[in-house]
Amino acid sequence: MFDRDRWQEIFEAIGKNKLRTFLSGFTVSLGILIFTILLGLGNGLLNSFLTSFVDDAQNVIFVRGGNTSMAYKGFQENRKIQFENEDFEFVNTNYKGKIEYSTPRIYRNGLAKYLGESGNYQVRAVNQDHQYIEKTIMMKGRYINEVDVENKTKNIVIGRLVEKDLFKEEDALGKILDVDGIAFKVVGVFQDSGGDNEERIIYMSYKTAQFLFGNNEHLDRINLSYNMAMSTQQAIDFSKQIEKDLKQKFDVAPNDQSAIRVRSFAEDIKQTMAILGGIYAIIFIIGIGTLISGVIGIGNIMTFSVKERTKELGIRKALGASPRSIIAMVLQESVLITSIAGYIGLVLGILILKLIGNNLEEFFILNPKVDTNIIVIATMTLILFGLLAGYIPARRAARIKPIIALRDE
Repeated sequence: MFDRDRWQEIFEAIGKNKLRTFLSGFTVSLGILIFTILLGLGNGLLNSFLTSFVDDAQNVIFVRGGNTSMAYKGFQENRKIQFENEDFEFVNTNYKGKIEYSTPRIYRNGLAKYLGESGNYQVRAVNQDHQYIEKTIMMKGRYINEVDVENKTKNIVIGRLVEKDLFKEEDALGKILDVDGIAFKVVGVFQDSGGDNEERIIYMSYKTAQFLFGNNEHLDRINLSYNMAMSTQQAIDFSKQIEKDLKQKFDVAPNDQSAIRVRSFAEDIKQTMAILGGIYAIIFIIGIGTLISGVIGIGNIMTFSVKERTKELGIRKALGASPRSIIAMVLQESVLITSIAGYIGLVLGILILKLIGNNLEEFFILNPKVDTNIIVIATMTLILFGLLAGYIPARRAARIKPIIALRDE
């Protein structure tokens, strides 16, 4: 393997066929370059998809009410479906064991004031489980708890940027914040990885909001997270069961798509993974196809190399060279060309992906890169292909009879 004379002979053989060697190596480099870039872009799509769920749990189901699109059981179309507290209890009671966390949601905009500062912010009225569904990170204080819900306390949790906007450098914890003319006590400050808008939100108990702002039991939405023991398909079936049961409860036509809308992240994940699976399959086919064409080129160059060195190989055998040593020499040359060309392709691919960075974010490609393990596997695959490409001409070289080789012109 480390025979100096053999390596010298290999480099001399390559030097005699510079153009052929370059073209074969170029094809291999191009193949692994295309494979690396396409794989990196595919990973960029996956990163973009995962980022869209960064501020929510990935096992969430959203249940919304809308307006009916058709008449059913004596009810006119365009009937508004209004969820109330009893519907939230209906969901929790009927699906025990399948639900991990659940919360109602009520939306409103509120004018918040503290001393001379003021601003309009989104107010979300929820219960204690919302913290886990939203993956809210508490910076200080605490989140809305069960006591706040049941006692309808005037306690609120504000986002990091709400504190920054209204309290400036002052600590908001324990302070009184005026929201739409009602005094609330700040019991917690949170941060959220979902971006600035998610950190400009005020949370309060949903029963408090119902009592103070509407004197009703209306809910805008029901959020829940399903048991993680469920498979993706079981989670999708679960969300469909919720939709079916709620349609029956509200006397909605089974085929009415606008009255009650249930969205499960499981279905989004399944659809996205199917798309990504197709993309990765295309990447694999293109990459392997281009790579095989390069390997064929390597095989051709080795065949020509053996043919041009027929007399030399015959002399080697006449002087006592074993078939194994001749095969090893030809294979080393094949592996050398493939490895160098493949490595160049990998390096160029990685550099191009680094240059791309997040410049393709508008095309939903975020931080495209390839895993180190994939690179190692690709390199080993290249070496294996190089061995295979050189094996046939190597065997042919080993079978050359000295007397016939010496007659070759």
